[in-house]
Amino acid sequence: MKALLIIAILATFGLIFFLYSRNRDGKKLAIALGSFIVLISLGIMGNITRPVIPLFLTHIVLIVSAWLGLLYYLVRGRYVWWLIFSPVVTIVIFVIWSLLAGSRYEDIWGSLL
Repeated sequence: MKALLIIAILATFGLIFFLYSRNRDGKKLAIALGSFIVLISLGIMGNITRPVIPLFLTHIVLIVSAWLGLLYYLVRGRYVWWLIFSPVVTIVIFVIWSLLAGSRYEDIWGSLL
């Protein structure tokens, strides 16, 4: 599974630069690379939702749909921003739940503050 994830990341990165070499559209390259970096970051930040399994699975589904949204932008040229940034919703929900209901890490935060 990890190998498939790495292949998908490298294939997307390669597709971005292949399409840039064909079209020489710098604006599309910048938007695609920015969205690519945001998706990788959201995928890594989504690990905080792992204690709540349904929320984590929702985050995984949203990451996959956001990745497909980026590929849609690369192929068709239509940027679907709400689909690409949709994984932010699960992270925000987890942070709000953690603030309202507490967390098992409250003692750590209390000692730091």
